[in-house]
Amino acid sequence: MNSVRGAEAYRQMNVQSRSPLELVVMLYDGALQSLAAAKAAAARNDLPARADGISRALAILSELQGTLDMKEGGQIADDLDRLYAFAIARLLDVTLKNDVAAIDDVIRTMTPLRDGWAQIAQPATARP
Repeated sequence: MNSVRGAEAYRQMNVQSRSPLELVVMLYDGALQSLAAAKAAAARNDLPARADGISRALAILSELQGTLDMKEGGQIADDLDRLYAFAIARLLDVTLKNDVAAIDDVIRTMTPLRDGWAQIAQPATARP
């Protein structure tokens, strides 16, 4: 029981010590990990695990989309909103149409976004 509380305290401290940009990268990482888990579950025909991975990725994408500042974000916010909507729709296709290839579509969409945010989150001194 104490190890569970210790692990949770560590996770909370890890999140609280991150910059907003690093938190965005962490969200992308979580979404991509959930998608990889869903893809692996689909390959072994484990529907509950696939559904869990898709559900986690959907929650993260919804959070990312919900935090967009559509007033101040301009074209970038509009573009991200459309990308998140696309990814969410494709993940719903996995569930509703059993279209497992949609997972790969979302991974291909999210990976360059994650990498871009990670580059922005790097301190200026660490950039090439």
